[in-house]
Amino acid sequence: MSNSAISIRYARALLKLAEENKQIDQLGSELATMAGLLDREDFLRQLLDSPTFSQQKKSAILHDIAEALDLSTQMRSFFGLLLDKGRMSFVRQIDINYRRFADEQSGIIRANIRAASKLTKERIEAIRKGLEQQTGKKVMLNVEKDAALIGGLQAEMGGKLFDGSVKSQLKRMANTLAKG
Repeated sequence: MSNSAISIRYARALLKLAEENKQIDQLGSELATMAGLLDREDFLRQLLDSPTFSQQKKSAILHDIAEALDLSTQMRSFFGLLLDKGRMSFVRQIDINYRRFADEQSGIIRANIRAASKLTKERIEAIRKGLEQQTGKKVMLNVEKDAALIGGLQAEMGGKLFDGSVKSQLKRMANTLAKG
């Protein structure tokens, strides 16, 4: 089974559990916290994935992490299952799929905006409202400043990139001139 199929299956199962217990946001937050920890702590991720390290020791480490992060009973069980099945390496992808499925279910779409200069709150709100009108969904924005764009902005939403940056316009002009 492919990485994608495995992570999708676990993400859907976790979302179903979260729905039943009315804990979609809480379990999503706990999953993101653990995914972030495993991303930052490469040694920990390798240790939990290692086939040579005993399952008992890995379980004890996972228990200590769950205690330190104050994870819910459902998430402790979920991570225990991932550990038992040798699927801890899929946590980041499960997190991504879980968030995507939860957003789809609640009618939310996430958009990443990169702007050449800092955007005012009014401009951010105008962009959000415009995207909501286009999609018919509630839009959650993540705004970043990227001076490399020179001017304008880029918006990524639903796997599509809308590029209104000066940098891209200059690149297109250069390509056109190079072709003659």
